[in-house]
Amino acid sequence: MNTHRSYPGKDMEAMSFAINYHQWILEEFAPYLGDCIAEVGAGQGNFSEFLLGTKIKQLVAFEPADNMIQLLRLRLGSSARAEVIHAFFEEKSDQFIERFDSICYVNVLEHIEDDRSALNHAFRALVPGGHILIFVPALPVLYSNQDKILGHFRRYTRPSFSTIVKSAGFNIKLLRYFDIAGILPWFIAFVVLKKSSNAANVMLYDRLVVPIMKKIETKISPIIGKNLILVAQKP
Repeated sequence: MNTHRSYPGKDMEAMSFAINYHQWILEEFAPYLGDCIAEVGAGQGNFSEFLLGTKIKQLVAFEPADNMIQLLRLRLGSSARAEVIHAFFEEKSDQFIERFDSICYVNVLEHIEDDRSALNHAFRALVPGGHILIFVPALPVLYSNQDKILGHFRRYTRPSFSTIVKSAGFNIKLLRYFDIAGILPWFIAFVVLKKSSNAANVMLYDRLVVPIMKKIETKISPIIGKNLILVAQKP
């Protein structure tokens, strides 16, 4: 696997730099973090900073992209609790057998062609009872040129995602759709109109819509959504 590549940037991911959106994801993951965490595909460190805002003792952030790694090091370099590794997680995972309490993939697994193999590597790197925490794009009908630009191999359905996670040996504790309100805007902007991401629109959505949807979806799990969020445990 080639460890040197360029990535168009985590800021291009839908909602990747939206504060409320990140906080919402973190709150779903928080009960399962543990002390020692790996973040796979940390990019510039957007979600890493949220993780370091919790009481975790160590964060090991893996990032393969040459154009992201220096930004990540600058962002996390001042934290004694953070370690940055310039490599694909799968290439280094044998050095971390049963090391991590949890492993986070936030807008990352869809970039990995062999996602089942990636989950196998994560399984081995977790301590028994450890958790894998994943956030991915959902609904193949929403797959657009924007996904292609971002390097997405797929968008998941809940059944397909459940199958692949279970086949890697995990027991699913939480798997639900996320952000039902984002379906229509994504479909119109990227599938119908074939637009590219607009930071201003994303930030507006984050400020006005996300707080409302968070309250609603915390009480009522949506039957469909733009994303899927998963927590699964290694036996």
